[in-house]
Amino acid sequence: MLTLANIVSAIQTSQVRITDHADEEAEADNLTFDEIYYSVLHGEIIETYFSDKPYPSCLIYGKSFSAEPIHSVWAYNKNNQWGVLITVYRPNPERWINWKERKI
Repeated sequence: MLTLANIVSAIQTSQVRITDHADEEAEADNLTFDEIYYSVLHGEIIETYFSDKPYPSCLIYGKSFSAEPIHSVWAYNKNNQWGVLITVYRPNPERWINWKERKI
């Protein structure tokens, strides 16, 4: 099962793979990986995508060191206990309600 605890454990044990896309998006939004990890450690899962392949994934909402919102999408491989950072971004306020609910 995919839980926030799984992702946090992967971060704490340095079992994280960062996709090229996530690396590019972090740079584009001027986010450091320490800041992204911090947002996850203090964040919450707001959407779960159990049917994603090859591993289930989730959207995590957290805050940066300066309390700015960050969204990150993570997959988790339960066989080797690695977390995969798929993408990360600063959410657009025109598309989110309280950073947790998509506007219709």
